[in-house]
Amino acid sequence: MSEVKWDEKFRDFLKRYCWDDILLLANEYPEVRSITVDFPDLEQFDADLAYELLEHPDDVLPYAEQALREIDIPIEKDLDDAHVQFINIPNRVAIRDLRSKHLLKFISIEGMIRKATEVRPKITNAAFMCMRCENTSYEPQDGPKFVEPSDCENESCGKKGPFKLLIDQSSFVDAQKLQVQESPESLKGGSQPQSLDVDAEDDLAGLVKPGDRLVINGILRSHQRTLREGKSTFYDLVLHANSIEYVDQEFDELDITPEDEEIIVEMSNDPNIYKNITGSIAPSIYGYEDIKEALSLQLFSAVPKMLPDGSRVRGDIHILLVGDPGIAKSQLLRYMVKISPRGVFASGKSASSSGLTAAAVKDDLGDGRWTLEAGALVMADMGLAAVDEMDKMSKEDKSALHEAMEQQTISVAKAGILATLKSRCALLGAANPKYGRFDKYEGLAEQINMPPALISRFDLIFILLDVPDRTKDSNIANHILKSQYAGELSEQRNRLPSSTVSKEDVESHMEVILPTIDNNMMRKYVAYARRKVFPIMEDDAREHIINYYLDLRRQGEGKDSPVPVTARQLEALVRLAEASARIRLSNVVTLDDAKRTTRISMACMRQVGVDPDTGAFDVDVIASGTSKSQRDKIHLIKDIITRVSERHAGSKAPLEEVYAEAEIEDIDRERAEELVTKMKRQGDLLSPDNKHIKLV
Repeated sequence: MSEVKWDEKFRDFLKRYCWDDILLLANEYPEVRSITVDFPDLEQFDADLAYELLEHPDDVLPYAEQALREIDIPIEKDLDDAHVQFINIPNRVAIRDLRSKHLLKFISIEGMIRKATEVRPKITNAAFMCMRCENTSYEPQDGPKFVEPSDCENESCGKKGPFKLLIDQSSFVDAQKLQVQESPESLKGGSQPQSLDVDAEDDLAGLVKPGDRLVINGILRSHQRTLREGKSTFYDLVLHANSIEYVDQEFDELDITPEDEEIIVEMSNDPNIYKNITGSIAPSIYGYEDIKEALSLQLFSAVPKMLPDGSRVRGDIHILLVGDPGIAKSQLLRYMVKISPRGVFASGKSASSSGLTAAAVKDDLGDGRWTLEAGALVMADMGLAAVDEMDKMSKEDKSALHEAMEQQTISVAKAGILATLKSRCALLGAANPKYGRFDKYEGLAEQINMPPALISRFDLIFILLDVPDRTKDSNIANHILKSQYAGELSEQRNRLPSSTVSKEDVESHMEVILPTIDNNMMRKYVAYARRKVFPIMEDDAREHIINYYLDLRRQGEGKDSPVPVTARQLEALVRLAEASARIRLSNVVTLDDAKRTTRISMACMRQVGVDPDTGAFDVDVIASGTSKSQRDKIHLIKDIITRVSERHAGSKAPLEEVYAEAEIEDIDRERAEELVTKMKRQGDLLSPDNKHIKLV
């Protein structure tokens, strides 16, 4: 096909398929500077033209834009800088599959924005004036580096120079550099995500931010690497964007066929669906039925709600696992990431400079300028973020998590960059006690290196204790050895040609560690439920949750009684009940759902919401790290210190006298020492020497 025909063909195509868009562009130009063309329309109009666009975009695209500018429109306006953007490109290539054969082709990539620089002017067409003869020449600036003429175009000048750069506003275009990374859900087997640099210019610059999931269509180019010794033989790949398409956040990347939908609906009608879902979570780990039941609710989540006043109530369920080492906390986290339709795993100890949230960092992507970089919670938007070793997070990440968990946004204010990123994800955290093993006679907040205000944002907190028990230990040992034996059979059959192990032997022994529902189908089931099911609570379910909440609150009505629960726990009950209905694909929250959630909630409260001294429910054990009885004893210790100080002319109080009087007030010496240590740590007491204290 001749180049002249390309021009004519595009004019005919635009008039036939895009006339309304062209009129709209003319009305709003230059605020709007592009029209969008659906590639299948071009393919239907002329298959040869569509093929040439994919194979030789640098030759064909200028004719499309020239045709747009030359079309007669009923408005007195020139569309000199208008562009044609093509979407729904069939050449979809995974980032890790990009090869040299894709260079200079029109392709499409899908991924998540990892980094984005500021939008800055980029010179596209520079004019140079020779300082000797004042001759002016033009140099297009298409490459990654600024190009200056080597000599003057005026032959009588002697080809000398030097040159003066002449630029005006028309010489520049807005430009932004992006880094697109493979989406976490597209990775199999925990492989490292690969990334690709993208150049976005003109009206495409400034459209996206880190964490956005999108499809970018454009021309793949290569830029030669430059080393200290000179130019390298290796080239970096860069995609020059032509158009950007947003991907629906609700797991549309999971392909659920009509056949899959039939299987999913049939599974939901099984009366054992809750048992089947729970049995599909980490089957190689023995026990923990209550925890696995809670994790299944977290997978399905509740419905996020937009209230009439504009506020948003999160639907994601946050769960924290705390406990002794060696009891499979990390394995549970990794398995949840594997079966979640969109999951990200991170460690609080080894998080990068952007950490778990987001950060403004200096990066070579933007030539040393500040770049906005997304962390794990932003990357897990609309999914699940599993964070191991939360107690070892940096202080900055811990403070940023407050906003990320409740408002589900992350704000960055640094180096002139002000941005709010979305982190609408469920958080599954794991933490270890400060002193190795969990002490059930101590409060939760005292044993974890996390602020109590952060701990209180979790809907459910489970304590995993490693307590020797002959029956339980025997069951665990048998389960582990059966799992190992199944693995031994499988490996020998696969690797040893002379093995006598049959396929039936392997399959029969593998049953002990096989999930009830296949991982792939489990991901589709969860995605289908979250996409299609939006339950409403029945009156009797609502009444049951209200009565449960009021019964607990009633325990705190006495004058000296602690506050057992707050409205935050009530919201958690609603979320859990909605998730329970979603598991069976029901749009109604029934009384059974409400009872299931109150049972799980009570199991958690018995573990972490009880005052070790009195045995009463006390929400402050979690929320502030200090129970009501402990606060009362702290006030009593302060009164004792004041009395002892007055006996010593109002100065410092001897510690031994304080402890002696504390025992008279029914506070044993060991408890008094703990309270004094805690008051010192919080800055309420000063200790001039080892034998005296005084109030601040």
